[in-house]
Amino acid sequence: MASFRMTRSFISLVRIATVALICAGIGACQMTGESGPTTSAAKAELSSATAKAIAGDMVSKLAEIVVPGSGTVVLKSDGSTFGEALATSLKGWGYAVATPDQQADGGKRIHIAYVIDSFEGSLLARLSTSTVDLGRAYTFTSTGAAPSSPLSIMQRS
Repeated sequence: MASFRMTRSFISLVRIATVALICAGIGACQMTGESGPTTSAAKAELSSATAKAIAGDMVSKLAEIVVPGSGTVVLKSDGSTFGEALATSLKGWGYAVATPDQQADGGKRIHIAYVIDSFEGSLLARLSTSTVDLGRAYTFTSTGAAPSSPLSIMQRS
């Protein structure tokens, strides 16, 4: 019985390590420019409910780090279902949202890009600003998606 528990714990550690490596790999694929991240990509096809669930969770975590009302969010969307859900969620949390070609009201501009990808039945989500990256894995549920990993936070100076 102890052998079974040890094997199960080992498998769980391997899964966590795999998710961490994948998130790091996704992070390495995105370039950042002088004003922050430069591209967004939803590589996985998402239902509206799944996109809303992931966007809502990621924006709630972003709000803990980047306070709503601290500037205008410049969302670099790819026009995907997730991009639309993210813009709606940002507005719902009190962020002013603009596209890169719109003029912000002279205040601070917070550039945000995202990446959504699938891997072995999970979804990997990442939000990037010029100062912080948030990453998390999700599983599909009957109501959309639920977090399946801890939140990964990488802060830049």
